[in-house]
Amino acid sequence: MIAIACDHSALELKKEIEDLLTARGLEFKDFGTYTTDSCHYPVFGARAARAVASGECDRGIVICGTGIGISLAANKVKGIRCALCSDPYSAKMTRAHNDANMLALGARVIGVELAKMIVEAWLDTPFEGGRHKTRVDMLTAIENGEPVE
Repeated sequence: MIAIACDHSALELKKEIEDLLTARGLEFKDFGTYTTDSCHYPVFGARAARAVASGECDRGIVICGTGIGISLAANKVKGIRCALCSDPYSAKMTRAHNDANMLALGARVIGVELAKMIVEAWLDTPFEGGRHKTRVDMLTAIENGEPVE
């Protein structure tokens, strides 16, 4: 199950991504927003991130105008590694090397077709583990206030 959420600036792109997920046979849970009325991205980024962190959803996709604010909000939730990506290569690498469990997109930065390519690269790339797991474990240690040196 994939958590998905957006603010008012990204409603149209969220619908396009939901259509892509449906076409791929993937289940998702929409955490809002559902209108173009002005709203606050931290609310929706946190909702999706909490669903991923709790295990209710396996991964999440969050979208705002630039992707920056909503990714910051998601990353405040313990256990979340949300990566803002504007190209398919970065999306692939953040899964392969960082085991990113959330993807952020900027609806005012990238077009619909590029967004779909980014999402597909992110969905299709497994975590490589190995030396990268050591580094992801270090990120978790930092999050827990533990030393990493």
